[in-house]
Amino acid sequence: MIGLFGGAFDPVHFGHLRAALEVQEALGLQEVRLLPLNVAVHRTQPAADGALRLRMLQAAVADVPGLVADDRELQRPGGSYTVDTLTHCRAQLGPAVPLCLLVGGDAFNAFFEWHRPRDILGLAHLAVMRRPGSLLPRDAALRAELERRRAQHPADLQAAPGGRIWLQSVTQLDISSTRIRRAIAAGRSARFLLPDPVLEMALGAGCYAAPATPATTSASADPESDASAQRGHDAA
Repeated sequence: MIGLFGGAFDPVHFGHLRAALEVQEALGLQEVRLLPLNVAVHRTQPAADGALRLRMLQAAVADVPGLVADDRELQRPGGSYTVDTLTHCRAQLGPAVPLCLLVGGDAFNAFFEWHRPRDILGLAHLAVMRRPGSLLPRDAALRAELERRRAQHPADLQAAPGGRIWLQSVTQLDISSTRIRRAIAAGRSARFLLPDPVLEMALGAGCYAAPATPATTSASADPESDASAQRGHDAA
């Protein structure tokens, strides 16, 4: 059984990696493929380009057996729709291999707003990563779908290529890519929020640094004396 975990990964951090590892171990997944998106459909475009996000992801999982960076979405032009990614995976892996799509609890709550959600369930299982104590979806139709498809044991997922829903509690780490980008833009340390090699790559590329504020010209101003550029927040 193969896990698929898509996202901007702008940048990848320990919240992503810990959740992927816990789902892999809980379900006995052969591997979890982490797929950085190319063109975001319903959110702001990533600050770092795809090539850099892929390299950061590769560095993050380099010594983690079972976690793999997958560039298939970066190779495909246009919006990164999950159903297209799953269709591509199916064509590559065949119709019988169980696929498990890892999704966050908040994303699952809006699942019926996704592009072709029932086709997604026809192509893969859903592994919903829930925070401890989180509630079931409020939407009645989605609750009914969950109860109809809910798997009670990992073997239920192994028995079919797709169509079931698994609820997996994962360790709650209060980390977000937005928080990391804002820390870097403000000149604060983001260490211990993401792997050191990823942080070093991000800082080296300067992709999350806020643009320098143009100096104001005055009779007393020395254009060479402004040693520290002002910083602000990037887009979420």
